[in-house]
Amino acid sequence: MTNSPSFTVDQHTTDAVVVGGGHNGLVAAAYLGRLGLRVTVLERQGRLGGATVSDQLFPGVEANLSRYSYLVSLLPYSIVRDLELDLELRSRPVASYTPVLRGGRADGFFVGRAPDLSFGPASGPGPGPVSAESFRRLTGSDREWQRWQEFYALTEKAARALAPTLLDPLIGRGQAQKLLREACGSKFWEDFVERPLGEVIERTFADDDVRGVVLTDGLIGTQSHAHDSTLRQNQCFLYHVIGNGSGEWRVPIGGMGAVSGSLIRAGQKAGVQFVCGAEATRIESDGRQASVSYTTEQGTFHLNTRYVLVNAAPPVLDRLLGRPPRATAPGSQLKINMVVDRLPRFRSGLPSEQAFAGTLHLGESYSALQTAYQQSERGKLPDPLPSEIYCHTLTDKTILSPAAAARGLHTLTLFGLHTPPSLFAADGSTTQEAARRALAGLNQHLEEPVESCLTMDANGEPCMEVRTPLDLEAELAMPGGNIFHGDLTWPWAENSAQIGTWGVDTGVANVLLCGAGAARGGAVSGIPGRSAVFAVIQDLQRRKPPRNRGPISSGRRQAR
Repeated sequence: MTNSPSFTVDQHTTDAVVVGGGHNGLVAAAYLGRLGLRVTVLERQGRLGGATVSDQLFPGVEANLSRYSYLVSLLPYSIVRDLELDLELRSRPVASYTPVLRGGRADGFFVGRAPDLSFGPASGPGPGPVSAESFRRLTGSDREWQRWQEFYALTEKAARALAPTLLDPLIGRGQAQKLLREACGSKFWEDFVERPLGEVIERTFADDDVRGVVLTDGLIGTQSHAHDSTLRQNQCFLYHVIGNGSGEWRVPIGGMGAVSGSLIRAGQKAGVQFVCGAEATRIESDGRQASVSYTTEQGTFHLNTRYVLVNAAPPVLDRLLGRPPRATAPGSQLKINMVVDRLPRFRSGLPSEQAFAGTLHLGESYSALQTAYQQSERGKLPDPLPSEIYCHTLTDKTILSPAAAARGLHTLTLFGLHTPPSLFAADGSTTQEAARRALAGLNQHLEEPVESCLTMDANGEPCMEVRTPLDLEAELAMPGGNIFHGDLTWPWAENSAQIGTWGVDTGVANVLLCGAGAARGGAVSGIPGRSAVFAVIQDLQRRKPPRNRGPISSGRRQAR
């Protein structure tokens, strides 16, 4: 970035440019448009949505899979209300099932879904007798189930305390500690914020599989372990359990494409201009005016603008500003998308419609997770490879055509852990082996291998797609394939200078970060996009603000 940039423009001017048309950029654009600003969204790909898209991946198979992201928890209802989104999020009928082999016998821990008035009534088996009996049968007492209920009752109290703060300017560490102490008791802060997560898990639970299931929320997409001194596992855990004051992860009806689709329609209604196939190449700014250069098939263009909101990873932002790209943590996940003719049967005897209805935990015992982490850190592909599986169609059949639904097709999404990009070879050989190990982890609990259930596409190929961090980097411009755009941060100010800000600063006054790399970023939330807009509002309030064409709420308050 030059100190005195020269602005050139090809007859294009706008009030705000949003770089990147993923869900956070779409949230920011729709809000800005409702404020009456002229907004242009530049999207590198040929379509909008980023990671929140749905695709018919397999020729001749009419199933629209959520290709990258798949569940929603952190998207605040205030954003849905403010932008008048036509979006439905539905509770899964089961929380989780963890198949295990004990003494040569197939069994499993079953956790039903508790009705929760804040989300509406839930269907399916409740959390009572069935769940308690499975814990009792496998552990020999009621202790683990009681501890489970107490542990998650505590995290729900933390969720109710922290979730509202995500919609306000960043609070300080001391205020966050006070909120959590009042909601959860004096020990919570030490256990979940100051000490490695493994310590409270080991002190609370005795069973290796139960401990592992609890730990997984700290490892999704994060290369870490129970006693990591960086506490990145603690940060990841908090985000996984605080969404909307309960931590429940819900299914978007119509698939992830319904999330981005509703945001696109909100932006169109607000007058936002979308330009796809437009890759931003340079941002220049003097702090008050900026110029964004971008290329399309037609050539290079420039936009003069007052504000630039960047929905891209921090290293990408650095390159656009002409700064040396900062180092960020790589991603650590494997994703396998599948379509099956039928759900495979479990050796434990639990009906497949219940086993696959929530989160299916595979090879995620506490000791197995530690072994997998150690193997991956040594450059070895974990064996067995810990993973989780979700079946979208048991909650939402609208992603299938009527004919596909009548055939009994289902979609399965497998998410593997401890698979950083360094493990994968460019020729795809490691990818194939990773998929084999992931499916082997499932097959050991089945009466029939899942491969025998895979639907064949129009070319006679099995319906299975594998995506590694290398693929995410290439397709979505996520450095290292990190789905969070880098390490997560605590959901409060990291230092005193951040207190009272929105956590979107870039060091350039009118260039703001509105993507997952901002404070309180990561996952499908829209919070960084909204936060960047409120930073713009603060600046506009120092000038003459344009007419507000729609409601925008700030936490529990209405913006003035």
